[in-house]
Amino acid sequence: MCRLLRKIIVLLTSLVLVSCEADPEAIMAPVLSEISVSGTLPVLYIETKNHAPIVSKQIYLDAFYWLDPMGIEGVESLGTEADPLPMKIRGRGHSSWKGAKKPYKLKLGEKTAIMGMPKNKHWALLKPTENTVAGLQLGKLLDMPWTPSFRPIEVVLNGDYIGLYFLTETIRIDKNRVNIYEQKDKETDPYLISGGWLVEVDNYRDECQITISECSRWNLTLRYHSPENLSDIQLQWLTNEFKSINSSIYSSDKTSNKWEKYIDVESMARFFIIQEVMDNPDGFHGSFYLYKDLSDDSKWEAGPIWDLVCYNREKTDYTFKMKVHYGFTPHWIGEIIKYDSFCKSVSNVWREIYPSRLAEIYDYIDATVLPLAAAWANDCKRWNEDPSQTADLRADRIKTALSRNIEWFNSHVPESSYSSSSVCLPSFDDLCFAGRGITSASRGRGRVCFRVP
Repeated sequence: MCRLLRKIIVLLTSLVLVSCEADPEAIMAPVLSEISVSGTLPVLYIETKNHAPIVSKQIYLDAFYWLDPMGIEGVESLGTEADPLPMKIRGRGHSSWKGAKKPYKLKLGEKTAIMGMPKNKHWALLKPTENTVAGLQLGKLLDMPWTPSFRPIEVVLNGDYIGLYFLTETIRIDKNRVNIYEQKDKETDPYLISGGWLVEVDNYRDECQITISECSRWNLTLRYHSPENLSDIQLQWLTNEFKSINSSIYSSDKTSNKWEKYIDVESMARFFIIQEVMDNPDGFHGSFYLYKDLSDDSKWEAGPIWDLVCYNREKTDYTFKMKVHYGFTPHWIGEIIKYDSFCKSVSNVWREIYPSRLAEIYDYIDATVLPLAAAWANDCKRWNEDPSQTADLRADRIKTALSRNIEWFNSHVPESSYSSSSVCLPSFDDLCFAGRGITSASRGRGRVCFRVP
C-alpha cells in the first residue's frame, strides 16, 4: 500500500517537477555561502545529480558523496572528489523541515561503516543541539537495548557549506540497531504477524498509520514503520493488538497486571525516566517508538528514544503534567503511572542509576560539545543565528537543566496509591505514628506512606 503510494507520488512529481511535500523556498536555487568549513571536524561532501535542489521529504534524489577526515585521528576517508560514492538523499522531519537549515535522510549505495558506527545504508543528517547530545547519551547510560549513535560533522552540499550536522543512525530493524525479527510485507501467516513490529505513536497525519480511540477525549495514532506494506490480516492484527493494550492500560482496576502481558514494564520505566530527566514534553505523543520481537513470550518494548528536547525550566511536576505551548496529549503515561508495578520498576531503575551513573553525563557533554566551538560559530554565521549561542553556553545550559531535573525527580520518584504493600494517610507536619508491624515510612506527594510487611 505504502510503496504503491510512493510510486504514484514519484509519477506525479515527474510531471509537475516538484513534490507535494516541497518547501516552496527550497525550490529556488540556493545562494552559495561565503562561509567555509572550520577545519576542526570531518567534512561530508554531497553532490546531487545535476546539482538538483532537495525539495521533497518523500522523493530521493540520486547523489554522490565523499568523507574527508580533515586529519582527525581515527576517522577513515570514504571516497574522494575524483571518485565519489553513490547515495540518495531527501528531506526529513516535520517542523524542522520548515526552517532555513534543513535536515536530511541519506541512503547510501551500500552498507557502510562511518566514523566508527556500524555498517548500514540508512542515516540522517540532523541539526545539532545539546539536547541530542544529552538525550542519546542518557539512553546509553540507562542501558536501553539500543540507542542511536551520532557523529558531529560539517557538510558541503553542491559546493555550498551548510554547516554543522550530527550524522545519526536512524531507527530501523537491523542486527546493529533494533535487533529483532523483521516481519515481511504482506505477511499472512497468523504466527509470523505476531512479532517483528516497529511502530511510532505519532502526532502528525501521515501514510502508514492506524488510529484508535484512546479514551473519550482523544485518539491514539500509530505509524507502522516495519512492516510497511500491510496485508489485511496484518492491519487487523495490529489494530486489535493496540485496542487490547489500550483497554488494559485504561482498566478501572489499577491493581490489575493485564497490561503487563502486552508491555515490558521495565522498558517503559527506563523510557519514562529519560523523558523526565530531559523534561521532554514530546516524550509520550511524538517520536514515541515501540517494537515487538517474534517469540511466544515477546512483549512490546518502549524505545528506541529519538528527538528529545529539553524545556530548560523549573520542574514543578512530572513533565507529562506540565503545560507547554502546544496542546498535544501525552498518551498512556497518565494511566500507567497509577500502576504499582510501574512505580516499583521506576524506583528500581532509579536506584540503579542515581547518583553515580547519571553523574557521568556531565563530563560526556563537555567532551562532546566543547570541541564543536569553531564549527558551531561557523554554523551560526552561515544561518544568521545568534552568535552568543556558543558551545560553552550550550554545554552549561544543558548541564544545569539536567542537574535540576535529576534532583527534582530524586525527590519525586512516583509511588502508586494502589500499592498492595502500603497504607497512605494525608500528610501533615508533625505526624507521629507508632505501631507494631510498620517497617518504614516515607513522605510522598501529599501523603505519608507506611510500608507493611
